[in-house]
Amino acid sequence: MRAVLAAPTPTLLVIAKSPVPGRVKTRLTPPCTPEQAATLAGAALEDTLATLSRVPAGRRLLVLDGEPGGWLPPGWEVVPQCTGGLDERLAAAFARAARVAPRAPALLVGMDTPQLDAAALAEPLSAARRPGVDAWYGPAADGGFWALGLARPTGRLARRLLLGVPMSTPDTGRALLARLAAAGLTVHHLDLATDVDTIAAARRVAAEAPQTTFAACLRSIDAAPGTAG
Repeated sequence: MRAVLAAPTPTLLVIAKSPVPGRVKTRLTPPCTPEQAATLAGAALEDTLATLSRVPAGRRLLVLDGEPGGWLPPGWEVVPQCTGGLDERLAAAFARAARVAPRAPALLVGMDTPQLDAAALAEPLSAARRPGVDAWYGPAADGGFWALGLARPTGRLARRLLLGVPMSTPDTGRALLARLAAAGLTVHHLDLATDVDTIAAARRVAAEAPQTTFAACLRSIDAAPGTAG
């Protein structure tokens, strides 16, 4: 009898910057100081990594601009981001995933959604739900996207989908969806999520997920003397 190969477990990727004051979450300043913005960024990253640590995965890759710190949980491999625009760095991250786990699907998220739920990510990535799905797409409320997954990632496909897509605009998500459609991929849409880019967005996310480290960090900042509302 021919052996039946088990479906490969997904590779999970988080693309992030080290939470260094003045280099992360600059749109939170003001009202936050650069140090407070970096603290919030670090909390968001901690929550994101903790959530994805609870999602079944074969490999977990942190694609990092900067140096890892004490916030890095066990089980994560740190790989450096390449140079270039965000479109190039995202494509390179998928190419890296394809090299380390050639048969496995790959899902990439950013560090801006600390409210993510592990079960909500694990279910669409499960072996039972993957047949017939070529890609996963997580829309962001600002018109971008918070997640992109490929069932059969290759460097060539990632470059075809991502290079030249305008990043950080209200049309980013629409442009990426058009690329996915043009490639003939069947897309599973994940839930809409809010990226933490502004203080208003940070407050919405903290209210949505008050149990997170991010929400506790924001409450602490709000309680600090002299903090602007």
